[in-house]
Amino acid sequence: MKKILFLLVGVGVGFFAAHQFSKTPQGKQFFDDVDSKAREFSSAVIDGYKAREAELRDAVADAEDALDDLRNR
Repeated sequence: MKKILFLLVGVGVGFFAAHQFSKTPQGKQFFDDVDSKAREFSSAVIDGYKAREAELRDAVADAEDALDDLRNR
């Protein structure tokens, strides 16, 4: 229980420090850069996911076509 309390206090102090730091011009620039990089990363993950999903859908469609051809023989 003591460890959880220390964790919560640490998280609270961290949020408070980050909030105070973000009020400075350098802090604002830092958090803007972090936000920008996080958005780029998430966009890359989403694009990769959608591309892979399309590949798998094509593979399933090809497999279904092959099965239909085999059934029709």
